[in-house]
Amino acid sequence: MICPFFDTIHVRKFTIDFELQDCPMAKEVRISDATIERVAYYLRPLEDLKEKNVKVVSSEQLADICKVNPAQVRKDLSFFGEFGVRGVGYSVNDLLVQIQRILASDREWRLAIVGLDDMGMALVEHKNFLKRGYRFVAAFDYSPDKAGTKLPSGLIVHSIKEIQDLVHELNIEIGVLTTPPTKAQEVADMFFEAGIMAIVNFSTIQLRTPECCLVKNVDLTLNLDHLAYQLSKKGESK
Repeated sequence: MICPFFDTIHVRKFTIDFELQDCPMAKEVRISDATIERVAYYLRPLEDLKEKNVKVVSSEQLADICKVNPAQVRKDLSFFGEFGVRGVGYSVNDLLVQIQRILASDREWRLAIVGLDDMGMALVEHKNFLKRGYRFVAAFDYSPDKAGTKLPSGLIVHSIKEIQDLVHELNIEIGVLTTPPTKAQEVADMFFEAGIMAIVNFSTIQLRTPECCLVKNVDLTLNLDHLAYQLSKKGESK
């Protein structure tokens, strides 16, 4: 598949090449996945500080809240330009706005989900997504019995046969998969063929994807495995 856009985003390593209009730095900047995740994490405390009417925050304070090193905060932000005043800190509101612009979370993104079992239903009805600009505009399921069902959110469940038409009609940009592993690749291919270039994959398989497309795998059991390992080591040390 030839991708009509996202031509400078490389899925395998998930680094980004982009231009910053207001940044005097070099035109091309390569940002790691880990850096993007940390910068996204900085949004949460900034939002809380803004709600508390805090005007200025230092890198030390932000780092303490996020449990990282202050130097790491400054380094992460430096990839995107010059922020704050040395010896004073960052304007909470300005930094919040700039990070939202960097992450493109200052606009609404239109999502479609496939798989309306327990996890899928929980995601569609979770109000925090809409708060952050991620709106589910379509829901699909394999089961013929679910087609036509109206969800509490107001969405109507559609057959997966309608993916192609509705992706174009509703201008869907991101797909979310909560299907059984045996169905995940088939649905992912439907999304790609319809023009969706970014997928959040909650199934337990690794998807085969075109080089132009982005896939973020989310497997909660991996986190549980990590915790179980750490707990077992704590028990051995007693």
